[in-house]
Amino acid sequence: MNKQITFIDIVKRHRGILYKVITMYCTNDDDKKDLEQEILIQIWKSLSSYNDNYAITTWLYRISMNVAISHYRKTFKKKSNTVRLDTSLLEFTPAPETSEGSYEQERLRKLLAGLNEFDKALMFLYLEDKDYEVIADILGITKTNVATKISRIKNRWKQELSSAKN
Repeated sequence: MNKQITFIDIVKRHRGILYKVITMYCTNDDDKKDLEQEILIQIWKSLSSYNDNYAITTWLYRISMNVAISHYRKTFKKKSNTVRLDTSLLEFTPAPETSEGSYEQERLRKLLAGLNEFDKALMFLYLEDKDYEVIADILGITKTNVATKISRIKNRWKQELSSAKN
């Protein structure tokens, strides 16, 4: 089978996975493009070592999550040395009317943003309705560890949400 055709087919067929991972770890468009390029390079490099005993989606999640976590760490270290001016402080725009759904999505986004990169990946996969065994395979931890970590994060989120209401 031609490696290039396989690579293109895989990327086209599963670009949703890549998009979700990229948008979870990056907000800036330039960072998104950089991360996308790094993930695609790693997929290309790893293609010859793909083991078809695993689902292609599990393999893609594993590669994209590992690259995203590394990229996040590298970018975070670089950006932690710079202080950025929040230009939104200089502008006034009235708050738009928001629906209940968008409020909940924003709250979930903030909860995810408060996690370290590994826990963020874990909860992302959980919210994607991935089976604990699949999550364990992608992240390289045990199924029991997946269940324990998810339970702890959910309990922490419940406490945060209940203290925010008070």
